[in-house]
Amino acid sequence: MDFNKILTHWYSVNKRDLPWRQTKNPYHIWLSEIIMQQTQIKQGLPYYETFVSNYPSVFHLANADEQDVLKLWQGLGYYSRARNLHASAKYISNELNGEFPTSYQEMLKLKGVGDYTASAISSISFDEAHAVVDGNVYRVLSRYFGIPTPINSTAGIKEFKLLATQLLDTKNPGDYNQAVMEFGATQCKPKNPYCIVCPLKDSCVALQKGIVGELPVKIKKIKVTKKQFNFLVFISEDKKTVFEQRTSKGIWQNLYQFPLIESETEIPLKSFKSHPSVLDYFKTLDYSFSVFNPKPIVHKLSHQHLYAKFWIIEVKRLETEGIPISEVKNYPTPVLISNFIDAFGF
Repeated sequence: MDFNKILTHWYSVNKRDLPWRQTKNPYHIWLSEIIMQQTQIKQGLPYYETFVSNYPSVFHLANADEQDVLKLWQGLGYYSRARNLHASAKYISNELNGEFPTSYQEMLKLKGVGDYTASAISSISFDEAHAVVDGNVYRVLSRYFGIPTPINSTAGIKEFKLLATQLLDTKNPGDYNQAVMEFGATQCKPKNPYCIVCPLKDSCVALQKGIVGELPVKIKKIKVTKKQFNFLVFISEDKKTVFEQRTSKGIWQNLYQFPLIESETEIPLKSFKSHPSVLDYFKTLDYSFSVFNPKPIVHKLSHQHLYAKFWIIEVKRLETEGIPISEVKNYPTPVLISNFIDAFGF
């Protein structure tokens, strides 16, 4: 069976009509690849279209203010992707005179671009023979060949990359790479794959052995931590509030939020003013308070679960420089904060 020819033919008939498949422009391919990381097509497509509309060239993206880029990215998560995208656009614009790198090796110099992304762009835009290996590819190869090696182990990463390279259609690498990824996304899906009508069903090891649901194998490594977040939503008599930028590395870097108190356990309403962390924060400030959501909002990230409460703090005047509450929607914020702003009705 000619694995790659079957997949390429399947792709020519069944591929979804997506805007980045109508071009070989590396800038557009790069945008699509970065935006679609950890993101489903239906969620990422509007973001892609917005980015292309607002930043039609790498020069436009390079000259943009980072806050504007982060604001457009709002809701996609993994904000380091947006920061790296912006930094790489500046590098291409300033160091490469706006000429997007044309080879796999040169693309690896871009922030946020690793083996997968460089392989995808170089093969689609420049026909370089580099095989892509992403979650969809791992799933297709592990099932078709019946490979039990954990895909997130050192041995698995090497084994699947070697196999993907051996299977690559070197005469048509771009279409083949897109074919195997599309096949994993729409046909050989994580749950309830369409095995009955699969063009590879007669030689799929996992289907023959009845282990489709068991592959691919992945080692569970991430230990999820729980954190109690208490956001202080100040409202002064002159309708101002406090909005802070998170400048430290970690989640939500360079995004804005209300002042935050982290606590080891949930702070009950009746003991808010007497809680040590709250006492330390406010010291002598005179204020009245209420809680917007008595039950914490659970915001799940890949490595931590945040239990968030929003405390409404009413004061006569702010002790620090604030912003009009009508302007909070103009700032780039995490989706947790954005949802609260909408619900509260700023």
